[in-house]
Amino acid sequence: MNLRESRSGLFVGLGIIALAAVLAWQTSLIPSEAAYAQVGPTVVPWLVTAMLAVLGVALIFETSGERDAAEEPRGALDHRPLMWVIAGLVINVTTITYLGFIIASTALFVCAARGFDSKSPLRDAAVGLAIAVVVYVGFDRGLGYEIGDGLIENLL
Repeated sequence: MNLRESRSGLFVGLGIIALAAVLAWQTSLIPSEAAYAQVGPTVVPWLVTAMLAVLGVALIFETSGERDAAEEPRGALDHRPLMWVIAGLVINVTTITYLGFIIASTALFVCAARGFDSKSPLRDAAVGLAIAVVVYVGFDRGLGYEIGDGLIENLL
């Protein structure tokens, strides 16, 4: 690992620790009056804060150590997988209002799976559809939180 990579890792690690500090500050401002349970609304944010802090420290330690010269060279960056994931996000954001959560999320899942080199778009669509339906029903029926109406949502 060269000096430039080591410094980059240090700065990214410090940035993650700074993000954890901001998250800790904001979490401390959340009123946590747990009425009946010991678990309040700050449990998950504190857990994420701790995980970010550990990740930042681990990244700093990982990049500060010396590497042996036999380290594998890096390959060329392939932009196609990233473009598939970005396309899925764009499709999701632009179609969720008109087509609904389930169809938009299924399209996102198919694009993300393709980005991870899946060659079975029909299987990916079936899996994405199943996950999106479960999430929709869980939020809509289970929690009473409406996450959008669409073509399929109106049938449920």
